[in-house]
This record gives sequence, C-alpha cells and structure tokens, in this order.
Amino acid sequence: MSRLQDKVAIVTGAARGIGAATALRLARDGAKVGVLDLSEDACQEVVQQIHDQGGEAVAVGCDVADSQQVEESINQVVSRFGRLDILVNNAGVLRDNLLFKMSEDDWDTVMNVHLKGSFLASRAAQKHMVNQKYGKIVNTSSTSALGNRGQSNYSAAKAGLQGFTKTLAIELGPFNINVNAVAPGFIATDMTKATAERVGMDFEENKRMASERIPLRRVGQPEDVANVIAFLVSDEASYVSGQIIYVNGGNR
Repeated sequence: MSRLQDKVAIVTGAARGIGAATALRLARDGAKVGVLDLSEDACQEVVQQIHDQGGEAVAVGCDVADSQQVEESINQVVSRFGRLDILVNNAGVLRDNLLFKMSEDDWDTVMNVHLKGSFLASRAAQKHMVNQKYGKIVNTSSTSALGNRGQSNYSAAKAGLQGFTKTLAIELGPFNINVNAVAPGFIATDMTKATAERVGMDFEENKRMASERIPLRRVGQPEDVANVIAFLVSDEASYVSGQIIYVNGGNR
C-alpha cells in the first residue's frame, strides 16, 4: 500500500515549479490532490499528469490572499474527496528590489501571498484536521529567510513563515497535527529563471555560478524539495513537528 493511500492533500501554487512537483509526488504516494493556483486552467496540465499516472486530482483556481476564495476552494476539495489530511502552503511571488526602490505594492503583494495566504489556508484547513484529530501542514520558507540583497519583502515573509510554522506546531500539536516547513535554496524553476532574466543574466550561467558555491556542486530541482515534503506529510514523520528543513545542497 502506498504511504499516502486514502489521504487527501491540497497544494497551493501547484501549477508549476515546486508546487507541481509536490502535487505529482504526493499523488504517486497515493494521495488524492487538490491542485490550487490562481487560474484553474493553469492547473489542468498537472492534474492531467496525475491522472495519466493513475492518480486522482482536481484543479481549483484560488487567490490565496482572498479569504472567501480560500474557504470555497478548500470546501470544494473536501466535498470532492470527503476529507482533508495534508496542506502544503507553497504559493509565492517575487517582487524583488532594493529597499529604496521597493514600492508599497511590492511589499504588500509578497506579504499577502506568502504570509496571509498561508494563514488563511491553514486556518481553513485546520478545522477539518482538528475534527478528525489528524493532519499535516508544510509551509514553504526559503534560505532567503536569513536575509538576501534585494529581497527585504520576500526575506521578511519567509522568516515570518518560520515563526508561523513553529507557533502552529505548538497550537495544533494536541490535535495530532504536524506542522513543519521546508526552506529551499537555489532551485531551478520558472521563478528563478525569471529572476535571472530580470537582472540580465543568462539562466544557464546563473545556475553554473550558483553550483560552484554549493557544496554538492549542483543547483536543486523541484523534485528535491517535493521529496522532503513527501516525507514530512507521511506517518514516517509522525514525531517531527515545528521544524524548518533546509533543502539547499549543504549551503550555509
């Protein structure tokens, strides 16, 4: 039996990158998956891939910064599959700039998607998890939580998610709900490619330079993060909670 057999998962920001890899991995492990992103259409490719590998999934369009949309989306998945066991808060955006150039909208957008979005989704999901005395929540932080030039908004949001994770682990632990976070380093995704392009750098050269600084001498792939998340939401990690797992190839 697959280790997530009969479990139901929701992954936000799942149309591409780490979110897509996570949705696919959880489905391979036996979970039924709610694939959430801003546009339902954008989720269809991932849903089709899950169906092609013999799994079950549903595409749901959702702005995680909108409380009504979050409630409706989670209720839609629960109505479809009958329960909710796993939530992966992965939705994220970048609005990088140096502090003196950063607009209020740049700040608010990043905070709303990463922090408010994780709060709203966790608040809506925990009701189902508390009732069944079982649940797994994983938040996607980042090594940028430790500080990164040009990312005061993103770094602050990702650091906030670490405190949010530890607090939820304390509050929800008595209900048999594990809450952890992953903190990826350099992962080759469309988002990191777009970041390189914005600063006029060739993405392949960007990856090569990054790999020289990483002890494992390679950049990460979305599947590297998805594999860690898959462990954290499994019962094999039933005594792991309130932890921040850095997935960064050994970088400090």
